Amino acid sequence: MAVMGFLRDRGGKIVAITIGLSLFAFIVGEVMHSGSSFFRDSAANVGEVDGEKITTVDFNKKVEINTQNFKQQSGQTNINAQITNYIQATTWNQIISKTILDKEIDKLGLAIGLNETKSMISGPTPNQQIVQAFTNQQTGQFDKDQLNTFLHNLESAKANDPIKDKWNDFVAQMQEAKKGEKYLNLVKNGLYVNSLDAKDDYENKNKLANFKYTGLDYASIPDNKVTLTDNDYQNYYDEHKNEFKTKEELRSFDYVVFDASPTQEDSAVVKEQVAKLLPDFKASTNDSLFVAINADTKAPLVFQKKGQLEPKLDTLMFNAAPGFIYGPYFSNGAFKLAKLVDSRIGPDSVKARHILLAPGTPLKTADSLKTLLASGKKTFAELATANSMDKGSAAKGGDLGTFGRGAMIPVFEDAVFNGHKGDIKIVQSQYGIHIIEIQEQKGSSKVVKVAVVDKPLTPSSKTETAAHSKAQQFLASLTKGNFDAEVKKEGLVKKTAADVSGVAGSLPGLDNTRDLVRWAFNKASVGDFTDEVYESGYQGIVAVLTEVKPVGVLSLDAVKKQIKPAVLNKVKAKQLSDKLAAALNGAGSIDQVAQKAGTTVMPVQNVVFANPVIPGASQENKLIGAIFGSKPNKLSKPVEGEKGVFVYVVDGFTTPTPLNNSLRQKEQLGQAIVQRAEGGVLEALKDKANVKDYRAKVL
Repeated sequence: MAVMGFLRDRGGKIVAITIGLSLFAFIVGEVMHSGSSFFRDSAANVGEVDGEKITTVDFNKKVEINTQNFKQQSGQTNINAQITNYIQATTWNQIISKTILDKEIDKLGLAIGLNETKSMISGPTPNQQIVQAFTNQQTGQFDKDQLNTFLHNLESAKANDPIKDKWNDFVAQMQEAKKGEKYLNLVKNGLYVNSLDAKDDYENKNKLANFKYTGLDYASIPDNKVTLTDNDYQNYYDEHKNEFKTKEELRSFDYVVFDASPTQEDSAVVKEQVAKLLPDFKASTNDSLFVAINADTKAPLVFQKKGQLEPKLDTLMFNAAPGFIYGPYFSNGAFKLAKLVDSRIGPDSVKARHILLAPGTPLKTADSLKTLLASGKKTFAELATANSMDKGSAAKGGDLGTFGRGAMIPVFEDAVFNGHKGDIKIVQSQYGIHIIEIQEQKGSSKVVKVAVVDKPLTPSSKTETAAHSKAQQFLASLTKGNFDAEVKKEGLVKKTAADVSGVAGSLPGLDNTRDLVRWAFNKASVGDFTDEVYESGYQGIVAVLTEVKPVGVLSLDAVKKQIKPAVLNKVKAKQLSDKLAAALNGAGSIDQVAQKAGTTVMPVQNVVFANPVIPGASQENKLIGAIFGSKPNKLSKPVEGEKGVFVYVVDGFTTPTPLNNSLRQKEQLGQAIVQRAEGGVLEALKDKANVKDYRAKVL
């Protein structure tokens, strides 16, 4: 919700839904969000889908729209680099999804007709987006009267009224989403579960296996006792090659950090600067002006209830007398002084209505409307409907509902919480002139007005210069191949950023590293070090590019380190299998196998195929799969599993009651398949489409 209560009206909701509606939310299902002005406008393209270009300008526009929606829904005004990175990826996926699905929908000729659109808006079962937009705030139920009032006002609105454009955009996006639903329904209708499928699924979940097993863990052989050959690596790689596909280029680099965070000396200086303000702050008779002149955060002074102040002040200020000053104290990265300006008993919530006049309207116009109200010639509802710029609340006679402290902008809040029931007040804000009627005030509790002066703790120029100088000296000492040696020589700590995406905006422990990532993808080859000291907050970074993983199947060399544990287990499995095979030779029971192998027998009861887990051990797909394909009372051959090599004997199976009516089972299995299809169909289309991603080079 926006800070202004009147944005909670129908028109405001249409705006919110228009910018937030994912054209294909049935598949993507992600929250739209993004950073604000993070990208440079350019004629370049951020990518292509089957030859269709995605321009940087169009991408930036969608990012901005998603940003505003995110801020409105989350209440956050500042977005960090981590969220920005996730935002950019979601916006990209949204565009790719829409482009791909649009092509498929066009091929099939799917469309939304006029009658279908009308039905989605005002039919017996309106579209869910309509229901959401026109839900009554008090009852929580869809209010068809509000919808009809809005549509009536829309028809009578001027041709250039911006709400018309927003409504048309909203309807167009709703139609696009409906096309997507139709496409998905075609996919769903092509899925079928037959009786044999249902029977197999039923038995997989209900047939029980009882067995005994013995095994030798891979951990029983120390890694340093195994010598791996090139053939060992190659054989494993060839068997698992499809697991090493990358859909985007990834790069890795080592780096060192030079810290320029504020020192104790810097902290003492800032604290003293704040302390020097104390006498003047205490003597001030205009605390709002004092905060505006001296504070880094120009926060308006408003009454707040208990729980709204920061923890260090919350109890303190509610037990103090006006004029009391606390500090200097440190909080949220700044030294602060806090002064109790006033305290009083006030309402907890207010019910009000307003008429909003456009910015720049002469004040005498508002006075004239107030005079009309006082004369009784016109009701508030009539004047709101005819004059208010806030079309949503105007449709309800200007009603804003009931709201608590902190829901409105300060000037509006002061008017309604400091007045009395029945008062009609005129106030001005950045939105225009408000004529407000206080209809009700509920509750009663103590509230305080606190003025806070803050100075952020930042490094001094001396601290920054020292860190930058050290980083520059280190950078100057680098030559091809000596990065590790220089790190060791200078006593620095080397860190690694592995498999970094070309669009990453942050790294673990580091924010705002976009420039560093851009260097890694656009300027560097393996072995190159940074051409300058890159900054992240109060830190300077020098890096060397160590690896490039291109799109496609990675080479053996690229994954060799990654697969080493698995290759070790593969080699150990051969040794352990040989040992168990020897124990099986001449053995007549599982107990004899265990005795000869120097291990123990473990009994297991009631395991199902659909949940291949050995209780208290691990998930062993191969072992459980082999068990359900075996006959009772027969010793198995060694089976290579996840944690070791096993030999087992099946005691028996408990077969479930026959599935006489497969309808319910078919429905359950069908629902599961449909759910997978909703996410899988888009991934399948993406794999098929020729998507080219230039974001790493352009953004």
